[in-house]
Amino acid sequence: MTKPQMLMIGAATERMLGQLAEVFAVHRLPEDREGFLAQHGTDIEYLLVNGHGGVPGDLMARMPKLRIISNYGVGYDSVDVATAVRHGVVVTHTPDVLNDEVANTAVLLVLATARNFLHDNAYLKAGRWPEEGEAPLSRSIRGLTAGILGLGRIGKATAEKLQAFGVTVTYHGRSEQDVPYRYYPDLVAMARDADILICIAPGGPATRHLIDRAVLDALGPDGTLINVGRGSVVDEAALIAALQEGRLGKAGLDVFEHEPHVPAELMAMETVTLLPHVGSATVETRQAMGDLAVENLTAFHATGRAVTPVPECRGM
Repeated sequence: MTKPQMLMIGAATERMLGQLAEVFAVHRLPEDREGFLAQHGTDIEYLLVNGHGGVPGDLMARMPKLRIISNYGVGYDSVDVATAVRHGVVVTHTPDVLNDEVANTAVLLVLATARNFLHDNAYLKAGRWPEEGEAPLSRSIRGLTAGILGLGRIGKATAEKLQAFGVTVTYHGRSEQDVPYRYYPDLVAMARDADILICIAPGGPATRHLIDRAVLDALGPDGTLINVGRGSVVDEAALIAALQEGRLGKAGLDVFEHEPHVPAELMAMETVTLLPHVGSATVETRQAMGDLAVENLTAFHATGRAVTPVPECRGM
């Protein structure tokens, strides 16, 4: 029996490839995209895309038999979901399995920026301790207020962890939720009252540059911005200017506006802690994400129903 044709955009683990090969004829998208699509595009029914890859509408148009796009990641803003829905293509993602690790990363960035851990690590390794004495004092996070932008699954996990450190949690989102945290309908007002602003918002046109100069100025010279959501949510040029001019105190960033390219201005600042989008990058979490991405494809092939469709595709 002929296996259904599946296209893979981006990387996948050997474990994922082994699982997929049992059900599908798997193709990797080569550098010669046009040549591949001209030869095979009309046969592709299943698509696996890494969370950092993209599936625009014009790419879908080259695959008229496409039935499902399995996104290896919780964020799916690089997939043209509106076009997919119009053509009856189901889009899935990998929620829940990465909540804990991304929340851990958010808390680690909060601690690293407040306690100056990277600075102190460099201070010791440079041999400055014997010559210059103790490193400068840092700040405790106990008693501070953290405003969370995006109180979804990851946001709630982050809030729970922060409370263990004595941090007061507030939040801003599209609507108020039944949670024991103060809700701010206005993002600027929340930033003004917060010591730390934690962005866990998804990307896309609706959230692009939601954190702009007004929000950063409200957070202020003693404030800290943490971003483990999407880089596009923050106006990166406004962030750099706020840090350089002292209108914002510190930043801890795991995501950037034009990944994998990070502005040299951010890398040069001692007040900024940077990570290369590793919020979910543990062996255990990435395996769980891969298993779920594969399960969405195999379950859809077997039953016509995906396991974790994105909200726009529930019921399809």
